[in-house]
Amino acid sequence: MREFHNDRLVDYREREDGTIDITLTEKGKRRTIAFGLETMTIALPKQWDGKWRIIFYDIPETKKAAREALREKIKELGFYEWQKSVFVYPYPCQDQLDFLIEFFEIRPHVRYGEITKILNEAELKLRFNLT
Repeated sequence: MREFHNDRLVDYREREDGTIDITLTEKGKRRTIAFGLETMTIALPKQWDGKWRIIFYDIPETKKAAREALREKIKELGFYEWQKSVFVYPYPCQDQLDFLIEFFEIRPHVRYGEITKILNEAELKLRFNLT
């Protein structure tokens, strides 16, 4: 949640009784409105920027339903399952991933990165029609 707070998408304050109130900022509300789980898409740029987006996760068995839902949604969005629990995508998608990670409440278990070189990259380029 701190990552969203740092982006000023949420505000939170601790009450005297020790509980925490979390509210969406105006920026957070706009971002939430922009994404709907059922209608989510990723806009494809005209030209690939040469970066690979990688999402990998180790979601515990206690959150199996969230793990399966995340896997199905990112496959639906066009991600390629490169290895078990490791998905690759060639276009900017961090906003959509942030939304999914927060929606399924799995932020501590998911990692995201952008890299410019992958061994055997030709296979991925063919998969995404980037040749």
